[in-house]
Amino acid sequence: MAQAKILTKEELARVLAHIASRPHSARNRCLTLLSHLTGMRVAEIAFTRICDVLNADGTIKDEIRLKPEQTKGRHPRTVYVNTQMQRELSFYIKTLKITDITAPLFYSQKGKGFSPNSLAQYFFYTYRAVGIYTGSHAGRKSYLTNLANLGTSIHILKNLAGHRSISTTATYLFASPSQMKQATELVSI
Repeated sequence: MAQAKILTKEELARVLAHIASRPHSARNRCLTLLSHLTGMRVAEIAFTRICDVLNADGTIKDEIRLKPEQTKGRHPRTVYVNTQMQRELSFYIKTLKITDITAPLFYSQKGKGFSPNSLAQYFFYTYRAVGIYTGSHAGRKSYLTNLANLGTSIHILKNLAGHRSISTTATYLFASPSQMKQATELVSI
């Protein structure tokens, strides 16, 4: 199976511009950025509930605590939410008419929560609409690779990804030829 593409900042900007021009832009921007700014899996995004991101006082949590039934492998995990993603979630939450905080955070056009499969299809067709041929894992892979390129330890990446093994995390990381060339320049005698 082909590996997901790592999106550049320019490509992500194109995706977000496309989303802004389409119906349900607040929802779609938020769920797309959850993938790119937290590294959440598509199923985790689909299974996230309003109460998972919203504090009792109406503020956005800085950690999303996923229960086993919300994750791959059925292991609980914590997803850390940076300030930018907290702002995105706050904006999106304001567009909702919340009557039940245990309801799914993201609803499809049919008025029900997304299934993981329908959300994966959303990503596939959204990326394709702007000429990017990749799948639903592109945000997660981009998130982990970008953090690695900024010097984040693979042990931290493993925990952020919710992996049980570093070898699994390593499959998400990509080194470009220019990065490898730069690395060789670090060694001298």
